[in-house]
Amino acid sequence: MERIKLKFARGVVVEFVDRELGIKRVEEWAARGTRFVQLVYGPKGCGKTAWLKQSAELLRDWGYDVIYVNPLQRDYVAYINLKEVVRRLAEAAAERSGVAEIKLADLAIQLAKYALKRRRKKIAVLADDVFKAIGLGNAAGYVKWMLSVIEYPPGDYESAVAVVATSGEGGVSLRELSKHRWADLRVMWNMSQGGFKQLYELLPGQKPSFEVAWRLTGGNPSALAKLYEENWDVSKVVEEVVVKGDFSFLQTWRSWLEEAVEDPDVLWRVDAPRELVERLVEWNFIVFNLPKREPWLWVDAPPPEADREIGVGRYVAWQTPLHREAVRRALGGV
Repeated sequence: MERIKLKFARGVVVEFVDRELGIKRVEEWAARGTRFVQLVYGPKGCGKTAWLKQSAELLRDWGYDVIYVNPLQRDYVAYINLKEVVRRLAEAAAERSGVAEIKLADLAIQLAKYALKRRRKKIAVLADDVFKAIGLGNAAGYVKWMLSVIEYPPGDYESAVAVVATSGEGGVSLRELSKHRWADLRVMWNMSQGGFKQLYELLPGQKPSFEVAWRLTGGNPSALAKLYEENWDVSKVVEEVVVKGDFSFLQTWRSWLEEAVEDPDVLWRVDAPRELVERLVEWNFIVFNLPKREPWLWVDAPPPEADREIGVGRYVAWQTPLHREAVRRALGGV
């Protein structure tokens, strides 16, 4: 398998590293196909896009025709010898209308059906961050539509792989989908400490020690890139996170937040305010309802059972330590 090159930060291109367990998971899917849509969710910036693009390479090596779309970035990959598929994806990605993102998301499924009609035997559809493009209210319908291609194909096929990746915005889509048998929910976490060190060592120039980088990011590659681009100015990065959140509610739940920055699992308590939890999930500040650390429930290596240093609890975790610090600083400023 050829490892892809990724633009990591301004002026820095790196080779895909780590995610060995995640790649093995894709090999398992490639060997037998996916009975249901694989819905992969996890912290924003944890590396889902890089993993999906590397997965596209792997699936091609396994003989699959591959369609990958990221509507929000108007990005696509088409490993398929059908000119019509490539042409329509390229046209959609180049559109400047307000519906271009929705069109690109829809095309992933439409063109998979078209490929099966043309007697393609192994097809893989990888949809990256589509729920924001189509609207959270349409998430369940999108997954059901994708599943229908597997269950009721327009032609005979040998194997199909269907994957949707999301940051779980709002938690609404995940709660709705968990009620149905349309998807297998899988969690991807930030990088393992060993894999994160490989990425850290690829960064040029002066940088803080690895231990400091780990404590600041919790293994989140996007957070590492942001710190690198801001010349490791932690205060600046944290303030940018603060600005993105609406902290007008801080006084209402101040005591809960003060406890949560020390131990995120307090938000799991039965008396924890649901509105507070839902807001933090919606803004991608926390991941709620972490599954057991059984490997089969995770796409890649799971987080530790509990690590308060990086803000990980048994059931709830801050997306990164920077998000936790943003809340802590906002509390201090109220």
